Amino acid sequence: MTESLIDRIHGELSRHPHIDPHSHIEPKAAAARGLEDILGYHYFTELAHSAGVPREQIEGEGVPAEPRLDAVVGGLSKFSNTVQHSWLLKIARDLFGFEHAAVTLENWRELDASIRRLTADASWENRVLAESRIEAVFLTNDFDDPLEGFDTERYVPCLRVDELVFHTGKPGVLDRLAGSAGLAISSAADFEEALGKTAARFRERGAKAAAISLPPSFRPAFVEPADFARSFEAVRTRGLDADAGDRAIVSQGVFWHVARCCRQQQLPFDLMIGVRRGVYPGGVFQGQDLLDGRLSLADYADLFNAFPDVTFPVSVLSHPLNHELVSFAWIFPNVLPFGHWWYANTPAVIERDLEQRLEAVPRSKLLGYYSDMYKLEFGYPKFAMYRQVLARVLAKRFVVERGWSEEAAVDLGLDVLVRNPRRVFYDGSV
Repeated sequence: MTESLIDRIHGELSRHPHIDPHSHIEPKAAAARGLEDILGYHYFTELAHSAGVPREQIEGEGVPAEPRLDAVVGGLSKFSNTVQHSWLLKIARDLFGFEHAAVTLENWRELDASIRRLTADASWENRVLAESRIEAVFLTNDFDDPLEGFDTERYVPCLRVDELVFHTGKPGVLDRLAGSAGLAISSAADFEEALGKTAARFRERGAKAAAISLPPSFRPAFVEPADFARSFEAVRTRGLDADAGDRAIVSQGVFWHVARCCRQQQLPFDLMIGVRRGVYPGGVFQGQDLLDGRLSLADYADLFNAFPDVTFPVSVLSHPLNHELVSFAWIFPNVLPFGHWWYANTPAVIERDLEQRLEAVPRSKLLGYYSDMYKLEFGYPKFAMYRQVLARVLAKRFVVERGWSEEAAVDLGLDVLVRNPRRVFYDGSV
């Protein structure tokens, strides 16, 4: 296998615009406004902390921006081997014209000035999206987001339901849902009506999916209406003081009802499975959670069986779970492998997981990649990384080993990267 073969496939894949079906972009402040917005990404802060930079220097209360940047930049050389560091350099060089070999304490202000100058231009968002080959970016919207003041064709709403499912009794959650749905919530029936109205409002405003991040301890299950009503009343009246059993029943019942809403509104339901929160309380913000492989997708079989007409794009964090995901997608028409999430988002892990998926799952069901980004600039290096891995797998496994033509391999790659996400999220078909 020659590098020129990989390069040719990569070049063809890079010509085609695509959607980014999961991000954390704030649509009214989508681009970075300085180096702090770049290096504030949790990948950098958690790696800097892991490499020995004290937490209070990275995110200490009252610490000005310059000392914080000095602290993170001072730690960059300690993780210059990581793919995340390569993202930083690709952004700096290709998007902002940075010409130095590394970002250092001596030159970071030069890069910061370039970022501030270029992103202040009104055309910057158009430019960076074009450079990244991204046509539309899916958002992560709270259930009470008014979804106003931005272009919902470029920045596509997505109903995030974690708070409703797992924090129903948290102070203010039910009041916010009642306010956004325009009705009082004094019973389980009221809650279900409010959730249905919320899903319909999102759909009317252009939402293309609902989404949730699920801990390994969660077990989806149908809850009898009487049991849900009883436990919901306990949570509604007692909040966080409600019995743990009632809170668990409410979480299961709300989750199941979200799946019903997705069926009613014809929305895919993105499941991101396997993150354990707060494993490292001493970590920096967003650097405290880890994967946990002590679960099985068998726990989700009842869900997939109960809602055959709901599409479930599924993301996982470990290689054993990827193998399970491949097996589920092998036989369940409504289960689709979705992207390479978080701790699985490095080239070596992507390549191994992608090989499994491409060898065993129908090509029409593979949803290649999403950025999970907080600022637009990160779509550029992340998708470039994925296209490179995809090209390498296509060249090795299909052209060299199976004798496919380059054209056929590229066509498969375009299904994975371009066509399938558009069809699944926009046309609602698998």
